[in-house]
Amino acid sequence: MPFPSIFESETSQQLYTRIDALHPDSSALWGKMNVAQMLAHLCVPYEQIKGENTQPVPWHLKLILKLFVKKSLTNDVPYQKNLPTAPSFLKVNPHDFEKEKTRLKNYIQDIEKMGAENLCQRPSLSLGILNETEWNNMLYKHLDHHLKQFGV
Repeated sequence: MPFPSIFESETSQQLYTRIDALHPDSSALWGKMNVAQMLAHLCVPYEQIKGENTQPVPWHLKLILKLFVKKSLTNDVPYQKNLPTAPSFLKVNPHDFEKEKTRLKNYIQDIEKMGAENLCQRPSLSLGILNETEWNNMLYKHLDHHLKQFGV
């Protein structure tokens, strides 16, 4: 089942509504992150896309990701609960809920404005070049997974 397009305003608006339904005391239905950590976690791929986080992925891990994990990250099958988190995506320190919420919404807007053609010219730090569907699936289902984790 295809996911809604992250490049369309309607999808962004639906995501904003779900994000706005979160509160600083929202509890996770599974997992270890609190809501502010989850929002910071969701910002990581956008930080990478925008060149704000350029922490390199070791070549051997990149190879493993491309060969064995890429398909599950970019297909149209939702993520399962309690999957392991890549070390560069872990957020264990305290984070400011409102700041992270605003950052995430701004990143979603930035990607919508960037558009598929421009995004596809930027390689993923861990997976390399992705096509429009792969970028869309990976970003949307990551958002959807964690918003569902917090009941929205």
